[in-house]
Amino acid sequence: MGGQIFDNLEIAQKALSAWIESYNHERPHQSLKMGTPAQRYLVARSGPELALDDRALDDHRAGDDWITRTVASTGVISVAWQVFSVGKHRAKEVVDVHVSETLLEVWSGNELIKTVLRTSKGGIRKKRAQVPSSRHN
Repeated sequence: MGGQIFDNLEIAQKALSAWIESYNHERPHQSLKMGTPAQRYLVARSGPELALDDRALDDHRAGDDWITRTVASTGVISVAWQVFSVGKHRAKEVVDVHVSETLLEVWSGNELIKTVLRTSKGGIRKKRAQVPSSRHN
């Protein structure tokens, strides 16, 4: 899609939607052990088949490995003294951060918006002003 010029917004949106579909459901990602993002969040249902279920993201966000941050007006957030940008266009947006030993994954609703390598070790402080989010419904 890089550098492509579209005749109108509708055609551009269709091309972008097709690219997103391919990126999330067809293109293997090295960071996901050559799986796709959609495969990462497959949830077993009754029976042998697996189906994508966005609720799988919401159900686990209450654990100690999830924190909530409000994006600053400059587009940055801070997690364990690690400051990074998620985009100025996200200013004042409340995001969830999944903290693993090596990565910080920033989610806006059910959309993964950024993944960064974690440079700090140890526990993550949950801010006292943090308000539980209900935007995942």
